[in-house]
Amino acid sequence: MPNPPRLPRLYAILDIDHVGSLGLDPHDVVRIWLDAGVRLVQLRAKSLGLGPGLELADAMAQACREAEAIFIVNDRVDVARLSGAAGVHVGQDDLSPEDARRLLPDAPWIGLSTHTDEQVTNGLTGAATYLATGPVFPTGTKTGASPVVGLEGVRRVAPLVRGSGRLLVAIGGITLATAPQVVDAGADSVAVIADLLRGGDVGGRARKFVQALA
Repeated sequence: MPNPPRLPRLYAILDIDHVGSLGLDPHDVVRIWLDAGVRLVQLRAKSLGLGPGLELADAMAQACREAEAIFIVNDRVDVARLSGAAGVHVGQDDLSPEDARRLLPDAPWIGLSTHTDEQVTNGLTGAATYLATGPVFPTGTKTGASPVVGLEGVRRVAPLVRGSGRLLVAIGGITLATAPQVVDAGADSVAVIADLLRGGDVGGRARKFVQALA
């Protein structure tokens, strides 16, 4: 497959449940992230129904377009299509990347979560434009998370993914301190949920991540 365009180093994931647990407004978080230089945002809103999820996705998609940032929806291809998102990210038990591509024929980004070398190998034969590997470190934002792959797991699969013309995203327990190490291990982009919102200064924290990964 042709090489996809480059992903920003920081892949910010707005998990609606985590944001809510901190008492933050998701619209404010996205605006602050974009103002701080974040240029890739995923909406993960598994607890929202179609109506509220689409309303939030519409607002996020518009904000990302104005900032010339990439907006991706987790799991919900219907929400991605209706909101005009740049793509969708699916897991091993979700709609397949091939089905997602049929529903989003013009989307630049179809992402696939992988947790084992076998899943990576299988993912390289499909329609995904990038593969996510993880969790790299222990994570508390996903129940029933798979065993950690560690930095060695990132190093092991990076040449395979890049050799196939795809990009590699690393996810799971990544912090401001460890993000550069994950990139050094071979990840094109690092996905972060909890540590982006640590400390209460949403904008300042995001700027530190952007600077650390520049």
